[in-house]
Order: sequence, then structure tokens, then C-alpha cells
Amino acid sequence: MRLKVEFTTEPFDLDQAPAHALAAREVIEAAELDEVDVGPFGNTAEGGADTVLTAVDALLRKSLEAGATRISLQVNVVGEGDA
Repeated sequence: MRLKVEFTTEPFDLDQAPAHALAAREVIEAAELDEVDVGPFGNTAEGGADTVLTAVDALLRKSLEAGATRISLQVNVVGEGDA
């Protein structure tokens, strides 16, 4: 099964990326995901279910440890494929 995750971390800072946003970006970019799009107001990543779920776990933990007060997250099944 293939999954797509969309997420944002808060609080926002328009002047510079906060530590929690940088932590989330680091986790997602280090994961072996097929597609990653990181932006200032939202981020998406896609890959096999196990890889996405492992990355989401790390993203939540690292972002909260780095000061996130809210993480909005959506996970969608986008197709079949390697798990």
C-alpha cells in the first residue's frame, strides 16, 4: 500500500523557519520516501506504507521535542505498491 502524508507544524514564524519545522523537514528528507515536497505552509511526502508510517512517528516525536505546539497531519491511501 502507498500512502501520502500532508503536514504542518505550528507555531508559524514568517521571518525564519522555527526549530520544529526544521526538525520535521530533516526527518522527512532523511526518510527513504519516493516523493517529498517541503514548503513554508505545508509539506507532503509519499511512499510505501511502512516507510511513511515510520517517518510520521519520527516527525511527531522530533517536532514536539523541538517545540511544536500543534501538528496538523493527514494521511491518504494513494495506491497499491510496496508496503
